[in-house]
Amino acid sequence: MADAGRLSGSTAIVTGASAGIGEAIARTFAREGAAVAIASTNVVEAKRVGAEIEAAGGSALVLQTDVTSSEDVDRMVKAVLDRWGTIDILVNAVGGWRKLAPVTEITDEEWDRVVTLNLRSAFLCTRAVARIMVQKKKGRIINFGSQSGTGPNPDTDSNLPYAASKAALIVLTKHLAKQLGPHGITVNTISPGTTLTPRVRTVWDAATARRKAERNPLRSLVEPQDSAEAALFLVLDESRFITGVNLNVNAGSA
Repeated sequence: MADAGRLSGSTAIVTGASAGIGEAIARTFAREGAAVAIASTNVVEAKRVGAEIEAAGGSALVLQTDVTSSEDVDRMVKAVLDRWGTIDILVNAVGGWRKLAPVTEITDEEWDRVVTLNLRSAFLCTRAVARIMVQKKKGRIINFGSQSGTGPNPDTDSNLPYAASKAALIVLTKHLAKQLGPHGITVNTISPGTTLTPRVRTVWDAATARRKAERNPLRSLVEPQDSAEAALFLVLDESRFITGVNLNVNAGSA
């Protein structure tokens, strides 16, 4: 697997790669020949992903990392450099939220926690990795936004700190693309719609999933692999002149 793919010889860091979209991206990059660092706080699941990648003939490095901590991020980058000597791709896939609440009930702590997880993490990882990419005059960075970062979805409730942090991430991407472009680095955002991750499948029954799918123009819901294939496209040479974009992977939902 590692010798024949379109990313053969490349090294990638994928944060949040122990589950969901991040896991799908790590597996897809490994399938295409990249050496993949799997960064997650969930080391048990990260080891599972890493072991399965290596069992399939790929190369993986599992790193227990809190990407909201600059010290942890620096250790992550050092570990990847010690193992493979370079970093070609960064995917900031970590993100999420815990509970819905109206603005009148959002605590300071909840706001800070969600914004830190979604926005600070991408900033810290990008800052650390960009230093290597600038020296190389080449690199690919992908941030994971969300459909909620472009405005409220009429079919779902809004999580305010999550939506605000994802909107900020989309703008951050555009500024990074302008700043890092002269160094041969592209920076793009992928914004998935509601995705049928294992977690979502445990929350929704089949009737709920079918009802929500019927509201989309493509009459379907997004799978983690859909975002993974979009990420693959954005790191291939064929996309070398695409930077600063927000690519919606949402089956056409508003």
